[in-house]
Amino acid sequence: MPSSVPSFDELLARCERSAVHLELRDSYAPTDRFEAWKRGERIDWKNRESWWHSYDQLITDAVARGVAIRRARIVSEPVSEYIRWEHYVTQANVTAGEGVRWLPRRHATDIPLPGNDFWLFDGKLLRVHHFSGDGAVVEDEITSEPEVVKLCSSAFESVWKRAVPHHLYEI
Repeated sequence: MPSSVPSFDELLARCERSAVHLELRDSYAPTDRFEAWKRGERIDWKNRESWWHSYDQLITDAVARGVAIRRARIVSEPVSEYIRWEHYVTQANVTAGEGVRWLPRRHATDIPLPGNDFWLFDGKLLRVHHFSGDGAVVEDEITSEPEVVKLCSSAFESVWKRAVPHHLYEI
């Protein structure tokens, strides 16, 4: 059955001011790119065509029209192999125009956090990700319920304030 949840592309296209993403997991379902990295393959960052994806272009286009895009990741330390890889490929996110920060989980104990990863668009519309135990997306949910939006917005801003900018976070 087709999903009634608008795609990320559609939501970002409607976005006017800001899109923030909070990631809470230490691993997600493995991808071909992750498996290649585990085998020792590395990205030639000088050859943008070899790694630039449609997602990167979506971000670049949104930023060009004035949308501030920020991503915060809460991670356990020492980090998982998956997070090690994510840190490596984050250069693509940053190049596309995202601000990215990392918060060690031990510094998040007193922050009220939602139970799921999410994107918050313009501070009013949430796309909540629901994952299986092995990190595969089960479904996404859209909500604009004021109390949920308030919790997620507050959580993101608290994490962002404490988190380490990508270029300073060492694994």
